[in-house]
Amino acid sequence: MEKDIDRIAQSSDTDIVISIDDYGGRRGLTIREFVKSERYSGFTKSGLRIPADKFKIFKEAINSIDEKDLEEQTPQSSESPASSTQTKITAETEEKEI
Repeated sequence: MEKDIDRIAQSSDTDIVISIDDYGGRRGLTIREFVKSERYSGFTKSGLRIPADKFKIFKEAINSIDEKDLEEQTPQSSESPASSTQTKITAETEEKEI
């Protein structure tokens, strides 16, 4: 049984899909990218899976996040963004179980 929980638009052609499903006979929560393009429409390898028996730990971790920590921070110095020491890291991960 699969149950879609939500779909969050990441870009004009990519959504993040949150669903409850059975994979390999094990129930869990799956969070994956879904792309829509002329060449391919469907799930990518990017995402993660939380087994049902680990969901409580995951939920507690998510609920412990302070939304203020996710707000954009304005630099306190007069340093230009190009010379900033901050580095943006983008990682494409394959679906992994916690």
